Order: sequence, then C-alpha cells, then structure tokens
Amino acid sequence: MDVDVDVDVAQGAVLGERRRLTNLTYRFLGSLTEAEDAVQETYARWYAMSPGRQAAVEKPGAWLTAVASRICLDQLGSARARRESYVGEWIPEPLPDRTRGAGSAAADDPADRITLDESVSMAFLVVLESMTPAERVAFVLHDVFRYAFAEVAEILGRTPAACRQLASSGRGRVRAARTATTGPAQQAVLVSDFKRAWQTQDITALVGLLDPDATMTADGGGVVAAALHPVVGGEKIAQYLAFFAQKATGLVLLERTVNGAPGLVAEVGGAPATVAAFGCADGRVTHIWAVRNPEKLGAWAG
Repeated sequence: MDVDVDVDVAQGAVLGERRRLTNLTYRFLGSLTEAEDAVQETYARWYAMSPGRQAAVEKPGAWLTAVASRICLDQLGSARARRESYVGEWIPEPLPDRTRGAGSAAADDPADRITLDESVSMAFLVVLESMTPAERVAFVLHDVFRYAFAEVAEILGRTPAACRQLASSGRGRVRAARTATTGPAQQAVLVSDFKRAWQTQDITALVGLLDPDATMTADGGGVVAAALHPVVGGEKIAQYLAFFAQKATGLVLLERTVNGAPGLVAEVGGAPATVAAFGCADGRVTHIWAVRNPEKLGAWAG
C-alpha cells in the first residue's frame, strides 16, 4: 500500500512540472502551440520508460527540463529553416492574460500556465528570436530560470565555460536592443488613447501618439493580408492603420493585456483579427507588433 502511495506521489510530482515546462518551452520557442507540443513530447518520453527506469531517475524535474530543452533546441534549428520560407515577418505568438474571463478559451489552455513577466514581453521575445538556438537555450536557462552553468552544460552537452559564453552573448543582444520603456500605467493610458484614435480613423491623433521613427511589424503568415515588411515612420503607420479600420467592416477594438502589457485586440465579426503588442517610450508608441496570422490567435478565440 505504501509503495502504491509513493508511486502516486512521484507521478503527481512529475505532472506538477507541467506549468514550469510550459513556461520554459514558450520562452524557448516563442510559440504557444509548439511549446505545448514540446511538453507533450517530453511527457511521452517519460511515460515510454519502464517504471524501473523512472524510479532510477533521482531528480525527475531535472530530467524533464533536460529533455524539454533538447527537444526545443532541435526545433529551434529546424524553425530557422522554416522561417526563411515564411511569408512576411514572423512574430512570436501573443499571450493573453490568464484572467481574461471564462468565456474565452478552455480551462486547460496552455496559455493559462504561462507566468506573465518581463521575459515574455513581445520586445524581449523578439530579441530572443535574434539569438542562435544554443544562445537562446543557454540564456533562458541561466538568466531567466537561474540554472547553474554546470546544469546548463549537462543539458546542452557543452562545457560550463562554453555555456557561460553563450549566455553572455545572448545577454549582449538584450542589452543592445534595450531602450527606455514606459511603465504599465502610462502605457495603458497611451494604448487607450491610441485605440480611440484608431477606431475613429483620426490620422492626426495617431501621428501625435506615434514616435516619428516608430516601426510597425505585422505577421499575416501568408494566410491573411498584412504588410510584408515593417512599416517605418509615424505618419505611414497612421495611414496604414486608418486604411485597415476603413476596410474592416464591423471592427471593434478591445483593450487587453498582451504578453503582460497593455495592448489591443481588433475583432471583426466577434472573432480576433489582430492582436497588437506595443513598445512605448517618452509618452509615445515606438513599436507595434501586430499578429494577424489566425494560426497564432487560437488562445484569443472564444
């Protein structure tokens, strides 16, 4: 009886790692769908082992982390090749707020297992995309999840010194991309004003809210219409958004938390058509990441 209880406790502890693994794999891959697939594959490999082999694993959590990291490392390598043929710009899959309400997504939505903090901001995820697969895994494991370099080395199959260099290189990329940011409260006000100007197609107001050198990056994935290249300049962005609002019959803009920060969701016919994340500084919008690919908006439907 006691043996059965111990087994149940051990398996419960293994299943209890799912939230942490989902947090880890999303930061590795920038895709909620791919992150969940990686976690599922990790558990499939665990349960494919005999009970005896499972019992021989001293630290199941560490084993699961290592397997999930290696799965993601392989996926990141193949993802680079896939994204070379991706139509237009590729933006990480946006995350909704877990408290968005019972009417929108299933209770077991993997998005509900992601902790929203600075390391899932759209700006941060975009920088992660610029890293090599090994840099990204080493940096996320050490700088975000605080794994020791000796542990990172075991996972990556490299020396601790090599992993330290990889993480340092990733850290340098983050520092190079970092700019002054606006606090959540001020950004919420700015996004609210932006919503009003966009919905009324007030180009003058939009231009006033946008930094003159602002950039808008859209991701339609070749499935829906979207700018194939970043739109640069506040006036050009304002005109683009006004044109979009004019053509989208029944457009409704909703203020929502996107990757932990104030953002907007554009709905057409009650379905999400665009999820926009914002970068803001000095009271103006400096960057807009507009995800339109419906394959990336599943967590927002409902």
